[in-house]
Amino acid sequence: MEEPLDLIRLSIDERVYVKCRNDRELRGKLHAFDQHLNMVLGEVEETVTSYEIDEETDEEIVKKATRQVGMLFVRGDIVVLVSPPLRTA
Repeated sequence: MEEPLDLIRLSIDERVYVKCRNDRELRGKLHAFDQHLNMVLGEVEETVTSYEIDEETDEEIVKKATRQVGMLFVRGDIVVLVSPPLRTA
């Protein structure tokens, strides 16, 4: 590997984890990407986490919503982290 994006290039056609802004997480098969980290993911599971404060108890309530998406274009400017699949030697 010579460039930072080489690790992502090795993950083409494999499932990756993508953490995005606004508490959004994606897990899906990486089909394509570019130097801006725009990506095309297939068979995507999207998880959105939201936080609310219970007015009576002042406790934080965490809600997670998930959905399945067949194909998704991810704009690179929302990407915080891309994790390739775990490789064992």
